[in-house]
Amino acid sequence: MRKLCPNFDREDGLETVLEVPIPEEMLANMGSNNVLRWQKMHMMMKSQGTDKSPANAGRNAELLLLLNVVGSPLIPLPIQADHAPNRPIRDCSIEASTAKYIIQQYVAATGGPAALNSVNSMYAIGKVKMSGSEFHVGDASAILRGKGEIGSFVLWQKNPDLWYLELILSGCKVSAGSDGKIAWRQFASQQSHASRGPPRPLRRFLQGLDPRSTANLFADAVCIGEKIINNDECFILKLDASPATLQARSSSSFEIIHHTLWGYFSQRTGLLIQFEDSHLLRMKGKGDESIFWENSMESVIEDYRYIDGIRIAHRGRTHVTLFRYGEGSANHKRKMEEVWEIEEVDFNIWGLCMDYFLPPSDLKKDLDKLG
Repeated sequence: MRKLCPNFDREDGLETVLEVPIPEEMLANMGSNNVLRWQKMHMMMKSQGTDKSPANAGRNAELLLLLNVVGSPLIPLPIQADHAPNRPIRDCSIEASTAKYIIQQYVAATGGPAALNSVNSMYAIGKVKMSGSEFHVGDASAILRGKGEIGSFVLWQKNPDLWYLELILSGCKVSAGSDGKIAWRQFASQQSHASRGPPRPLRRFLQGLDPRSTANLFADAVCIGEKIINNDECFILKLDASPATLQARSSSSFEIIHHTLWGYFSQRTGLLIQFEDSHLLRMKGKGDESIFWENSMESVIEDYRYIDGIRIAHRGRTHVTLFRYGEGSANHKRKMEEVWEIEEVDFNIWGLCMDYFLPPSDLKKDLDKLG
C-alpha cells in the first residue's frame, strides 16, 4: 500500500500523505511510468464529478453501484454503545439464552470483556477487489465480469454510531459516516444524502473488525440451529429488525418489508466465521402495482489475528445478490462480489475528536428525498 504521493514539482520537496492509501496493484494497472501513474490517478479523481461523456457514463455508474451496495452498506438497526459485551442469561427463552451463551464464548474468543471494553476508538486500513455481473432475466446464471476493480479504504470509529469511511475504487471515491445523529453517504459526482431512520453502524465493522459491537448486536438474537461451513460446525444466530425500525427507514414511495441478520459462530473456536443479511424492499407504483427488490449479502470472515489482545479478522469475501421482480417487471438477477484484506489496525487513537465525524456541509435533510 502506498501511503505517500511523490512531489513531482520539486525533487527536494516533501511527499504528500494520502488520505486513503493506494494499493500497489491499482497503480500497476495505470502504466509502467511512475510519473504518469500518479498523474493518471490524479486526473481520475479530479474528473469524477465533471466527466459526463457517454464513454465513461456506464463505467462510472457501475463503480458507484459497487461502492454503494458492496462498499458502504449499513446494518439494519442501531447498536447500543453502552452495553457490556457479556449480558446475564435469565428470564428468556431457550433459544435466546442459548444465543447469549454463544455470544459469551465469542467474547472470550476475541479477547475477553476487559480487552474489548478497553477500546474507545479504532482505525483500519484495507484493500478491496470488487466485481459485478450484468442483470440477467429469469433464472439465467449471473456471471461476474472481468478481473475486478481494485480499491482501498480507511475506517475511523469512536463507537458504533460514530464512524467515518473513505473508500476509493479504481479512482472513484465514496465517503460515508455517522455523527451519532445522522448517517450519510457522499460521492464526488453527487450531493450528500442522509440515510433514513436512526444512525446505524457500517456493515464492514461487523465483518470481524469490531467484536464488541458484534457481541452487542447478536446479544438480542435467538439460536435457530446448526450448520457446517467449510468443514466447521457452527451455531446459527438470527436477528430481525423490529417493525418500528423498518417503518423509520421507509417512506411514502417505498416500504422495507423485512431485514434479517444471521451470524454463524464456530463451535470449535467461538469466532464469527460467516455473516449474512437480507432485506426486501417494495417500491410503490400506481394503484396496487409494486416492484420488489431483494438484496442478500453473505460474508465469509477469515484470518483472525491478535491486535493488542483483541482478535480481528484480516481477510474475507462478500457475495451480494440483487433480485428484482413484481407486476409488470420481468424477474432480474445480478451478482456482485468483494474480496477484502485488512492491512493495518490500531486502537485508542489519540486526538480523534467529534469534528472528524461531522457530515458534509451540503447534506440535505429532507427525509422525503433520502436514499
